[in-house]
Amino acid sequence: MVSITEIKSGVTLFIDNKVYTVLECQHVKPGKGSAIARVKLREVKTGLVQEKTYRGEDKIEEAYIDERKLQYLYHGDKMFHFMDQENFEEVSFSADDLGEQIHFLKDSTEVTAYFFKGEILNINLPNFMAFKIIHTEPGMKGDTAKSGTKPAEIETGYSIQVPLFIEPNDTIKVDTRTGTYIERVYV
Repeated sequence: MVSITEIKSGVTLFIDNKVYTVLECQHVKPGKGSAIARVKLREVKTGLVQEKTYRGEDKIEEAYIDERKLQYLYHGDKMFHFMDQENFEEVSFSADDLGEQIHFLKDSTEVTAYFFKGEILNINLPNFMAFKIIHTEPGMKGDTAKSGTKPAEIETGYSIQVPLFIEPNDTIKVDTRTGTYIERVYV
């Protein structure tokens, strides 16, 4: 258990059967009464942010997060299979566990997975990854980076918006946090 005086940014807490990361903590000592802490929390699994206030005598359970490096192997039977980089065990997750990040998983991608009491909380892909364009409508002569966007299918089957000059077989850099095109990559 953690007292409110020990709460600071970056600490993970277990509140109402959910794991939260402390984003901000403001300790307030009013003239009368006991100290309070105004805490801004982000739920680790969903990313939702909320604020809570705790009194000086409140105790909160600290959550110990297990961080593991995994390598993506394959997808089958509605499950995504990874190999733990330390002990080489195979770990499997459902699409619900991984959320929107499944759109950017390609063979041998290394991810960081976060677990609490053996349950997956989330995974972090590299912030930027290169993908080959499988299909997009051909660009017209004179198209420039400023003239608009069009849909393009990347090698994982996911569709993103790209500038009009991007052609099939081009390689592009994508921000995996937002799913947006960054730049064309020459390999």
